[in-house]
Amino acid sequence: MEVVVTDSPQVEIVGDQLTLGPVSVTFQRTLRIPETGLHPLPPGLGRFPLRRVADYPDTAPAEWLTRGGVMLPIYQREAMWLSFHGAEPAALQVGVGKVCAVSGLPWIDHLVADPQNYVPLPEQPWLDGINVGDGFIRQFVAVPLGSGATVEGQVTGQETHGGVQLRAVALTEEALERERQARRDYERCADTGYAGVDAAPVPAASASMGLGAGGRMRQEVYTDERSLADYDESGALRVFVHLCSAAQWTAITGEVPPPTPVDRDAYVAAGLPWFAYYNADANDLAPSEILTKVKSVGEKLGTGEESYVPVDPKTVVALGGSSSDVVTDGTW
Repeated sequence: MEVVVTDSPQVEIVGDQLTLGPVSVTFQRTLRIPETGLHPLPPGLGRFPLRRVADYPDTAPAEWLTRGGVMLPIYQREAMWLSFHGAEPAALQVGVGKVCAVSGLPWIDHLVADPQNYVPLPEQPWLDGINVGDGFIRQFVAVPLGSGATVEGQVTGQETHGGVQLRAVALTEEALERERQARRDYERCADTGYAGVDAAPVPAASASMGLGAGGRMRQEVYTDERSLADYDESGALRVFVHLCSAAQWTAITGEVPPPTPVDRDAYVAAGLPWFAYYNADANDLAPSEILTKVKSVGEKLGTGEESYVPVDPKTVVALGGSSSDVVTDGTW
């Protein structure tokens, strides 16, 4: 189905940040954690650069131009996490190869409550992987399509889409006004006030990348306490995020991708911080029965497991919490 982005609101890139109406998403470079053990949240090591596919009509693969959206460079076996910010409350669907990263079910262009196929904002400040356990996820790790190690391949038996899919749904005007009034009431009653968590070019080969499952990480995926009737599906915005290999990125854009991040051992040796996020007012979703069966990248590709070295608890930080170009949407 083809969806055309309307004049207002729009999907845009602002400083390597995607904005979908009231929702902003950045793709964060990070450490790939070992597949053994259970880890706290790794740090962000800067944003992945984003480029509009439509800006490279002579070098981007034809199917990417048809799908529209944006692209970013990522190395094989590199990890990423997604950081979210909502100017107003919203729902955000996240797909990996058109498999829902929350429920494990096939991607659909509407919200579902049971099983929940989206994350509520601002309650969910980030997502580091697929929902596979009570209080933990498996890290997003990049692997080539055709390797058999993607979540898409293991769940659907095919590897045809790759990338990351996002769809943001804002509240209806009535629901938004209720939220704003509740916030005003809270501000009047609270001692400290409200605080949120804040030659002729040659087209590149279409050897796309997808996301597989990496190590286990402590992170809750929160249940939405709002009703689906509070969301305005008619104003939803979506975007397809293509994942380029380093060589493919250079062939398409002419740019050199950023270097791969430092490994976990070097980071731990330096005593740099890891993170834990806890929301006492939110409930953790049940794990997806589909996604719990997904094997890790190491298991699928036959690589040896790294030894597990626990992170020093002293380095875990507890948290509570320009002009832009319009990004076109095409046929997915």
